[in-house]
Amino acid sequence: MLELAVLGLLAEQPRHGYDLKKRLSETLGPLWGISFGSLYPALRRLERSGAIEEVDESATAPAPTGSFVPTGSLKGDLAAARMRLRARPSRRTRRAYAITAHGRALFAELLTDESDDDERAFAVKLLFCGHLEPVARVAFLERRRAQLTQRLVAERKPATRTIDRYTRSLLEHRARSTQHDLDWIVELIAQERAEQPDDRTEGATA
Repeated sequence: MLELAVLGLLAEQPRHGYDLKKRLSETLGPLWGISFGSLYPALRRLERSGAIEEVDESATAPAPTGSFVPTGSLKGDLAAARMRLRARPSRRTRRAYAITAHGRALFAELLTDESDDDERAFAVKLLFCGHLEPVARVAFLERRRAQLTQRLVAERKPATRTIDRYTRSLLEHRARSTQHDLDWIVELIAQERAEQPDDRTEGATA
C-alpha cells in the first residue's frame, strides 16, 4: 500500500523524498510509522519498475545586498564575514521524483484492485478515490459497506461463553465503532449517487 500512496501523491505533482514522507505521515497518520527506511526502498522499487523517475531541482538562495563595512572591532568584523559567507548564493541539487505513464497505469491498477481491501488498503484507496470514475467510486464504497455489514452481524452475535463486564464492554464498543463506520460509508454512497447524473432523466429529455 505504500507504493500506491507514493504513486497517488506523485500523480498530483513531482515531490522530494522529504515532502513525500511529510505528506504520507500527515495523510496516513502516525500509526503507519512512515520512515525514510521504508520510503526510500519503496521509491527504488518503483523506479526500477519504471513507474517513477528522478528529476533534478535546484534551489538558489538570494544574493546578499550591500558591501562589507568594517566596524573597527575584530569580533564584529569576523561575525559579519561569517554572515556574508552564509548568505552567499548557494546551489544544491535535490532529488525529486515524478510519475511516468507506466506509473499512472500501475496506480490505476492498484487503486481498482479488489483483492486487497483490508483496513489499511481501504484507507489509502479512499484518499485517492477522487481519481476513480464515479461508478467505480460507488462500487468501491459498496464493497466496503458489505464488509462492514458482515462484520457487524458477527460482532452482534451473542457470546457463546460467560464473559465479564470488561470483555462485554469491549465487544459492545467494537460493534458501535463498526456501526459508526457503516453509517459513514452509507452517507458517502448517498452523496456519490446524488452527484451522479441520472441517465434515464438525461435520455428522456434528450
